[in-house]
Amino acid sequence: MFYLSLIEHTLRLPPHLLHLPVDEAIKSELETLFLDKVIAKLGLCISVYDIRSIKGGFIFPGDGASTYTVEFRLIVFRPFIGEIIVAKLKESDASGLRLSLGFFDDIYIPVHLLPTPSRFEAIPNTRNQGRWIWDFGDAEEAQSEEPRFVIDGSDPIKFRVDSVIYPSIPLEQPENSKPFAPMVITGTINYDGLGPVSWWEEAEMIQEDE
Repeated sequence: MFYLSLIEHTLRLPPHLLHLPVDEAIKSELETLFLDKVIAKLGLCISVYDIRSIKGGFIFPGDGASTYTVEFRLIVFRPFIGEIIVAKLKESDASGLRLSLGFFDDIYIPVHLLPTPSRFEAIPNTRNQGRWIWDFGDAEEAQSEEPRFVIDGSDPIKFRVDSVIYPSIPLEQPENSKPFAPMVITGTINYDGLGPVSWWEEAEMIQEDE
């Protein structure tokens, strides 16, 4: 899920940072440039782990800043396909689920990757919001007033990474569209052991009763 990535970058150190020790000033500028940013094919930058080398310090004519070439390591978030991750429910609508890790929110579970069979139960007077219910068990139980296997955000959700994509930046953003996400994770919970963690405690209890 988390990796150390070695990067070489040429940066311009602003004059207001020149009163600091060089390594502190450069780390501060690297954090401004990279933290919470997504680098395509690399992942979401979480932290500057260390600085391996600093070269340069040139001041070009007419510029009060100094320029350095820095080799450093970043901690990046980049889950691999098939990885099991635990997240929290952020949104639930007719198109599926949106999950969050706290520091990353663009995780989606589309309808076809929910447990089968599942049904959507809309919340009255809301815009396309509701909850998903897994109809596990017999038909009579599935239609009961209080379904057992509900995704309502009351407990963590365990999912498996199905894909990680880095969309191209759109030239135009359609009106009322979702904000652009430079990194999108698609997950599935349509396997044994996945979904809200309480489900499998319930499932084990049912099997023991049988």
